[in-house]
Amino acid sequence: MPASILIVDDEKHTREGLRQALEEVYDVYVARNADEAFNLMDEEAFDVVLTDLKMAGKSGMKVIDRALSLRNQPVCIMMTAYGSVESAVEAMKRGAFDFLTKPLNIEKLELLIQRALKSRQIEEENKQLHQRLNEKFSFDSFIGESAGLREVIEKVKLVAPSKATILIGGETGTGKELVAQAIHQNSDRAKGSFIAVHCAALPPALLESELFGHEKGAFTGATERRIGRFEAADGGTLFLDEIGEIDQTTQVKLLRFLEDRTFERVGGMKPFKVDVRLVAATNRDLEELVREGDFREDLFYRLNVVRIDIPALRERKEDIPALLTHYIECYARENGAQPVVLEPGAMKALVDYRWPGNIRELRNFAENVVILHRGGRITEYDLDRKFREEGGQDRKTGEREPLANPHSVEENEKKILRNALLEARGNRSKAAKLMGISRRTLHRKLAQWPELDVVDRR
Repeated sequence: MPASILIVDDEKHTREGLRQALEEVYDVYVARNADEAFNLMDEEAFDVVLTDLKMAGKSGMKVIDRALSLRNQPVCIMMTAYGSVESAVEAMKRGAFDFLTKPLNIEKLELLIQRALKSRQIEEENKQLHQRLNEKFSFDSFIGESAGLREVIEKVKLVAPSKATILIGGETGTGKELVAQAIHQNSDRAKGSFIAVHCAALPPALLESELFGHEKGAFTGATERRIGRFEAADGGTLFLDEIGEIDQTTQVKLLRFLEDRTFERVGGMKPFKVDVRLVAATNRDLEELVREGDFREDLFYRLNVVRIDIPALRERKEDIPALLTHYIECYARENGAQPVVLEPGAMKALVDYRWPGNIRELRNFAENVVILHRGGRITEYDLDRKFREEGGQDRKTGEREPLANPHSVEENEKKILRNALLEARGNRSKAAKLMGISRRTLHRKLAQWPELDVVDRR
């Protein structure tokens, strides 16, 4: 679909000449004055408005003001006589994209329109990107209703608008970077950059250069000047993950930045001042590192202005079903597959599982079952042994579940049957043989205790 252009000029030969020059490529509308332009803008959404500055009645400034007040703002280009360049510059200050002096050069005009449309496309893409980021890192994007998660969300809501330095604690895979991005996206820095640095992934010498940049010749291989992540994050947020892994030299430079917001590039003497909000995260006990002399106490207190601790997944078990459903649906859409269905037995086993890898491990599990089972129904017998060991078998030893109260014959019989079904992976014939009973007797027992019933896997 061709881009639409509105030409506003009170000189007929100019209007018609521009229409003829542009209508082979664009969808062109013309208006004799500002009032006609207003009416057309109320009826149509234009990509570009090309208006003369001086016209009978309202000026081109009014046209630009009206165009830029619309929900879907067009790109505005001013046409002006040579002696009115100052007015055209004023129009640009008010939001116009550019201006051309009369008489117009059609080739220059066409190039300017192309630039304007490209600029509009980039602006729209940026708006969509920010909208997707706002949706992804909104408070509604946190899945679960547990007390621990609600406490995290409430803290994020309180600290996001502030300028405070934040320290996020939690085990690996709990979502510390997600929380940091939510803080950034819900702050007044949302339009700035969010830059993440994983401190443990870089050796100390490279980490210092990565954070603060370096001057040409600062070390072997430094063939040119390079800005660091602090400069790149100016006006935005810098997220330092695994902060407990940084060496003493980098700790000193980081402390200086937190004290006066200045730093020096590696090999340089000139101080640089940037407006960066620092959010750090750790899966280690920084207080213990301070006691051991591996982490500066003064830096710890500078980082620990506001502390947010993210609970491990095993501490918010009530959130696991919602998380599993969410990620299974996400990966199903991503892979063009039907979501799998987790049977009650499988869901119970997954809720009972400790999830040492936390959310990251749960996501990997969801992607795995979506790809391998593609719309199937998952029972507990389809799960890997590690998941079943949390329920029917002992978590530490992998042995089958011990018998219950020896005086409860029914409970012990149920556990024996469950253990046989686990060992037979749901195959009823094999389970009956293991128990030394007939398949008919096993069917009768399963009818008596339907919670143990599984799909026959002969």
